[in-house]
Amino acid sequence: MQSNKAGVSRRTFIKYGAGTAALAATGLGTPALAQGRKIKIFANQPEAGVRAGLKDIVKGFTAASGTKVELSFTDHEAYKTAIRNFLVTDAPDVCFWFSGNRMKAFVKHGLFTDLTAFVDKEGYRDVLGGVISAVTYQGKVWGLPLNGTLWGNFYLSNVFKEKGLTPPTTWDETFAFNDKVKGMGLVPMTIGTKELWPAAGMFDQFSLRTIGLEKHMALMDGKIKYTDPVLKPIFDHWEELIKAGFFLKDATSYGWQDAAALLGQHKAAMMNLGAFVNSALPAADKDYLTYAPFPKIADIPRYEDFSTDSIHVPSKAKNPDGGKEFLAYFYEPKNLMKFIGPAGAVPPRNDIPKGNNPLINQAMDSLRSVKGTAQYYDRDTDPAMAQAGLKGFQEFMAFPDRREAILKRLEVTRQRVFGNI
Repeated sequence: MQSNKAGVSRRTFIKYGAGTAALAATGLGTPALAQGRKIKIFANQPEAGVRAGLKDIVKGFTAASGTKVELSFTDHEAYKTAIRNFLVTDAPDVCFWFSGNRMKAFVKHGLFTDLTAFVDKEGYRDVLGGVISAVTYQGKVWGLPLNGTLWGNFYLSNVFKEKGLTPPTTWDETFAFNDKVKGMGLVPMTIGTKELWPAAGMFDQFSLRTIGLEKHMALMDGKIKYTDPVLKPIFDHWEELIKAGFFLKDATSYGWQDAAALLGQHKAAMMNLGAFVNSALPAADKDYLTYAPFPKIADIPRYEDFSTDSIHVPSKAKNPDGGKEFLAYFYEPKNLMKFIGPAGAVPPRNDIPKGNNPLINQAMDSLRSVKGTAQYYDRDTDPAMAQAGLKGFQEFMAFPDRREAILKRLEVTRQRVFGNI
């Protein structure tokens, strides 16, 4: 993931805010409890409200189960290094992590427990719907999804009402919208690719709308060549919109916040990003920010990027049954929202009662019709492949005529990272 030179990054919003190095341990329960009624939890949440929520959940679990809990918080950045050691040498019974490719890396090394039977027993498939794909690998479920960011088209409802606009839902409507909005002197879709990741988000949108989730994830896993004709619809449709002038001109000169500011200045109609675009808007417009899915292109089910963190039971846990017992308690709607609520993120369960944030409520409603989710390009594929892809997609948006050369370079990287097919 790319950092923002202004000091704010996508990860800042996907997670909970900038973390500071801190360690805290909470032992709950009584010394008389047997060793079998003890679990250890390692967590990496930096935001005070989220930590407080998790501590409250742990307190309630201890009171309900009689299980002693050792809860440790580690600085978010330090945790990413520490987890590679403690999963092997001193595994807790529950740990927090990321879904997608980062989860798969530990699954491939046998470090996470298969939770498929547990998920089926608890009936989580029904309440998670398509979101369960975020923690599924090779047909098995390896964790539970947590707070999420639903990516899509964001616009200001007050501006749309004033100008008589509606968000496009089909490919034909997109071009009609493009002509109408440009005739008003607005940029149809603002985007800043000075940081590389917004261009990768556009790639995901076109990929999920044209070739679908299965082929998209096969590409992420290195099982499809970047020069394969199956990818042609992605770049054909993307190039059509680029050449139609749909996107902000000279996007490489804009950071994402600068590009998002054009929404608040009423100079652009939409932006394809996460709900954190709200942070770049003036206070007077924040309540009008509205979500709409990226338009349908091919006649396939709806798939979306839903970047979500996850919670797992390590395979070397000393008390895996206790870990699963905690997960069942933690994942009850009222408890889960104690953890997710302070973060202002989208809950993964479709049975969570709506709150007072209309944008989150819109995302929750929209998720119900999603058949499966990806994470985000640089969360779903190998880091070396992601870096090459981020650069390639940024270049493609600026110079679409270089498509063939860009894809050939990406294929060279794919072969180096994943090997020949």
